[in-house]
Amino acid sequence: MAITNGYATLTEIKNYMSISDNTDNDLLEDLIESASRSIDRIANRRFYLDSSASARKYRAYSDIFVYTDDIGSTTGLVVAIDTNGNGTYSTTLTLDTDFILDPLTAASLGRPYTQLTMVSNTQTWPIFPGLTQNGLRPGVQVTAKWGWPSVPSDINMACLILAADLYKRKDAPGGILGLGDLGAVRMSPIGRDVTAIVRAYRKEVLA
Repeated sequence: MAITNGYATLTEIKNYMSISDNTDNDLLEDLIESASRSIDRIANRRFYLDSSASARKYRAYSDIFVYTDDIGSTTGLVVAIDTNGNGTYSTTLTLDTDFILDPLTAASLGRPYTQLTMVSNTQTWPIFPGLTQNGLRPGVQVTAKWGWPSVPSDINMACLILAADLYKRKDAPGGILGLGDLGAVRMSPIGRDVTAIVRAYRKEVLA
């Protein structure tokens, strides 16, 4: 099978584990994909970039700022607002004229944008309290390529560590590698090192 949105390649995991044959290629690819999705869950975000732009809706938390999911590219970026509170996003805004993307240093650091900041003298982000039974109507629609610009090198390493651990466990029932003079030789708890690496990237959700 082919790896879908993995944070390592088959060649990388085979080199990491010093595997030269092709016997377990399919298994290794499965493990890379599984490890990648586990990293997503630990981080509460994903590190691959969408191949095409798609639309998501957001509520502004002030008339100046809008928090968004990770925006990994300005290619295909379209930001539109619902000025009437009727669910129609008919006013399209212009990047760097009406709004800017924050953090300002994101591109230089290889990180995603996570906030829209209004800089227009004539526009604000729309807020419509009480217009729907469920609360605030989302007034902002963002069409973008979601994710990270590229996979960070330490996320790549975390994927290799976790995939290698998973691979070794197929020959270690119950996590026991074998018996030594002092008893059972056990593997370390799975994912401990991976969690330590990924924790720095974790996205916290505001209640």
